[in-house]
Amino acid sequence: MATKQHPYRSKALRSLHLAMEGLHKVGAIDRKTMREFDVECLTTIETFDADGIRALREKAQMSQAVFARVLNVSTSVVSKWEQGEKRPSGPSLKLLSLAYRKGVEAIM
Repeated sequence: MATKQHPYRSKALRSLHLAMEGLHKVGAIDRKTMREFDVECLTTIETFDADGIRALREKAQMSQAVFARVLNVSTSVVSKWEQGEKRPSGPSLKLLSLAYRKGVEAIM
């Protein structure tokens, strides 16, 4: 059985969230309350424009190629993000959000 992996905002929120999941499993809290609690505990997704992505990469002092490797995307994708031709989505957007909040080192 696979377990869910959650990107928690802090270790304390991780512990609290796990306790709430246990209460949800035994029926002590309903699904709606659990969903609301998820929103408060889990890392929120930021939106990034071309300048924001470039600034994040430059702050990390990385070339587009290295930044792309850290995000597990191609260099051309990073280039297109920075030129505004494409916008990040899915896992890439989540990784960018984590890098923005905690630094690129957190996703390496």
